[in-house]
Amino acid sequence: MADKKQQVIDIIKEMSVIELSDLVKELEELFDVKASAPVAVAAGAPAAEEEKEEKTEFDVILTGAGAKKIQTIKVVRKLTKLGLKEAKELVDNAPNPVAEAIPKEEAEKIKAQIEEAGATVEIK
Repeated sequence: MADKKQQVIDIIKEMSVIELSDLVKELEELFDVKASAPVAVAAGAPAAEEEKEEKTEFDVILTGAGAKKIQTIKVVRKLTKLGLKEAKELVDNAPNPVAEAIPKEEAEKIKAQIEEAGATVEIK
């Protein structure tokens, strides 16, 4: 069983963000589940404030292609090292993550580059 698990992990490591996103969607449909982690509810708001302060990794989510779709695709290709087809799919199927688990400074730089191309982006 451990060998199969390691094989799956090795395959996933080689996948692009778009391929991983498609895989998750297919698994959700196949097993009729959602791939979101359960959230434990803590008593009171202070825990939520502490969580925000401790966050060190951020995701950059493309929420819309904007009026200059081709320019957006070019910027996404440059940032993600995806091929033309994959970058176009990522932009066409927004919202999609462009970068995940990165430092805030890097996320802000990526956001600025994508917004400069005319697209809409958010950092989570």
